[in-house]
Amino acid sequence: MRTQRQGFSYIELLISTAIIGVAYLLLLGPGSSIGQSRSKAKCVEQLRQMHQSLMLYAGEHDDAFPVVAGATTSEAPLSELVPLYTTDTGIFICPGSKDSSLPAAEPFASRRISYAYYMGLKKDAPADTPIVSDAQASTGGTPAGEPLFSPKGDAPGNKHRSYGGNVLFVDGHVETFGPLAPRALPLPAGAALLNPQP
Repeated sequence: MRTQRQGFSYIELLISTAIIGVAYLLLLGPGSSIGQSRSKAKCVEQLRQMHQSLMLYAGEHDDAFPVVAGATTSEAPLSELVPLYTTDTGIFICPGSKDSSLPAAEPFASRRISYAYYMGLKKDAPADTPIVSDAQASTGGTPAGEPLFSPKGDAPGNKHRSYGGNVLFVDGHVETFGPLAPRALPLPAGAALLNPQP
């Protein structure tokens, strides 16, 4: 006499769980467009916090944002903000990246951060002047329609894979862009765009 089977076997349950897990990662995980949209939203908040620190710094340095002579990456000048103008070093690590966290309240000039910095600006620069962004595809000005961030997900400019990134402007507003610049973002006069360490 045959007995009627009820429920899933252990193997069937494991396979079902694995399929659901893979589907979740593909559709909602950190590497998906939805996952990166969430990361970019967190990144916007971090950039706004960074703007407050930059403004405090400029208020005590003749309206100038941090400059470090001979700097070739963004770590040295942005490290000038810590610990006097912010103790939260987490704001310098993009949530969409795989960069390691930084020790709290310690300068990080010799460590790697996630953001590019336009060194050499003052707080009276035009409001639509970029000052900090996710790491960019190049360190020159970006014409409209050209890659601002990595279009293929390879370095540089791939903190949000191939899903674009954020740009913080001098007036404190943040714009989220796809990988290609929707409008020209020229290099401001007197500024050098420094990407973080590769």
